[in-house]
Amino acid sequence: MGVRQMSADVSAAPNAPQMLRDPAPREPLLWLHDVSLARAGRSVLDRVSFALGRGEVLGLVGESGAGKSTLALIAMGLLRPPAVALEGCMRFAEFDNLLAEPESVWAGLRGRRIGMIFQDAAAALNPCFTVAHHLATPLRRLLGLGRADARRRAITLLESVGLNDAEARLAAFPHELSGGMQQRVMIAVALACSPELLLADEPTSALDVTIQAQIMRLILQQVRARHASSIIVLHDLALASQVCDRIVVLYAGQVVEAGSSETVLRRTLHPYTHALKSCVVELETERLTPPEGGLPALGAMPAGCRFAPRCPRATDACASRPPLRELDGRAIACWHPG
Repeated sequence: MGVRQMSADVSAAPNAPQMLRDPAPREPLLWLHDVSLARAGRSVLDRVSFALGRGEVLGLVGESGAGKSTLALIAMGLLRPPAVALEGCMRFAEFDNLLAEPESVWAGLRGRRIGMIFQDAAAALNPCFTVAHHLATPLRRLLGLGRADARRRAITLLESVGLNDAEARLAAFPHELSGGMQQRVMIAVALACSPELLLADEPTSALDVTIQAQIMRLILQQVRARHASSIIVLHDLALASQVCDRIVVLYAGQVVEAGSSETVLRRTLHPYTHALKSCVVELETERLTPPEGGLPALGAMPAGCRFAPRCPRATDACASRPPLRELDGRAIACWHPG
């Protein structure tokens, strides 16, 4: 598969043009506007803004510690005050600001309308319960199915994610399954109630390369079949170019570049995205040139551009934070793009 270009019109959300910080599809399902999160007074996310269209697959990319998984947990309602300080706005479907809604509202959305595939299926699945229990719980509690109907639906779900002998697998405990099987069960659980939004936090990081391709293909097939939208947390830019309609590049808790996969990866403008591309391993690659240094510590973030200490283009202008603006068909935060 090559880089796919998404056909999308750039238009603002009704009654909220100020939220458009990223060229976005006509019908957004999810909007994040100036979302900031802090733990113990230390900034983890800083004014993150982007939109997710209906039926779209969006990739969050960046180094470890950039804030990708944190954003996925926020979208799932698993990081909320008072455990963290959370500001900003998150629109979802008919909700103007889901971040301001009480736990009772979130409880009605998790699993039913928003599902999540966690990074490590072996850790996410409870070792004390069978596969049948993991699948029957959302089916019975959220959809109100009876025991027999839930069992039939569970078998159908396991078959849909490519597990052979699905009925026999229901009696298995997670430790009795291979890593690939565990991840397929996790996908089935996340999709059990056909959610509108599927979040996937590095769903293939613990798997070998062959299984990674199968799992990513499976996720895309299931998302498309349900006409759902998906946010996938990734480290691999090459993989992101193949599976994502649009890409949001994060650095130290800030969006630095965002747009269609074609735009961002074929005509890269931000120096950090250039640095990420230089780390992609391809056939006949003779030299990898990763950026020097590392992410700034949470308690010592630069006042201006957070990438400036590592950036070869940095000047005095970078002492102030660059705004996230539209340029050449994408959103970018850089004083010296090119």
